[in-house]
Amino acid sequence: MGISAEFSATFERARSRLRAVAFRMLGTAEEADDAVQECWLRASRVDTRAIANPDGWWTTVLSRVCLEMLRARQHRGETPADTELLEESFAQGETPSLEDEAVRAESVGLALLVVLETLGPAERIAFVLHDLFGLPFEDIATIVERSPVAAKKLASRARHRVRGRALGSPAELDHHRQVIEAFLAASRAGDLDALLAVLAPDVVRRADAGALRPATPTEVRGARRVAEETLTNTGRARFARVALIDGKPGIVVAPRGRLRLVLEVDIAGDRVAAFNVISEQAHLRRLHITLLAPGS
Repeated sequence: MGISAEFSATFERARSRLRAVAFRMLGTAEEADDAVQECWLRASRVDTRAIANPDGWWTTVLSRVCLEMLRARQHRGETPADTELLEESFAQGETPSLEDEAVRAESVGLALLVVLETLGPAERIAFVLHDLFGLPFEDIATIVERSPVAAKKLASRARHRVRGRALGSPAELDHHRQVIEAFLAASRAGDLDALLAVLAPDVVRRADAGALRPATPTEVRGARRVAEETLTNTGRARFARVALIDGKPGIVVAPRGRLRLVLEVDIAGDRVAAFNVISEQAHLRRLHITLLAPGS
């Protein structure tokens, strides 16, 4: 047993693709690297000379490793993060690698990672392998240990949950998206004037206590007060993306692809009239978060 030089070369050629697959399955660069490394370790325990299709073998083994990691994560459950840990995660995530930043800069990259977190392990594997990387259901079936028909149903169910259904006309959704994107752009830039331009004069910011620093009121009213507070949260804004929250455009904040905050946003005309910041884990789990497709 052992890895031949020829088989080792196939790993080096496949490494970048394997990491991209693992990243979308697992949502973090660290776990993706661990999964790819585990593939190498498993290859060292088999006779690679008997493997006729190295690329297919690497993909299959990687997918099984990711499935095991997702199931272990689901078994452990999520640990609620308090305000101090939230701020630490935002601060630590301000300098991701160029590769991770490129992935997350995709129009729905970060939002997609958030939505994928709501799927069961087998659904996530089936959706990522088929819809994002074009793997046939016959191959996916062997990975998730289901029939090809069952694997197709997993991906279909996941696709429905990822895309969801938006409330309102396409024109209204596009307009709301533009207003929210303007709010996010001003927040990221720390531009007070731009924030004041996109906030209604009587805008209301509400939040649960877990989303706030100590002694911060759970409700703030007025464009200037809300804008000045927003300027203290530019770190959070870097990890914010537009998504559908229960069918309406809103904002997800997810450092390293892990959901930490949701902003339910109300739009009046061309301005943000109100937004509600949610961090409480039980509340987040009740929300139906899906992608807002471009042009919808």
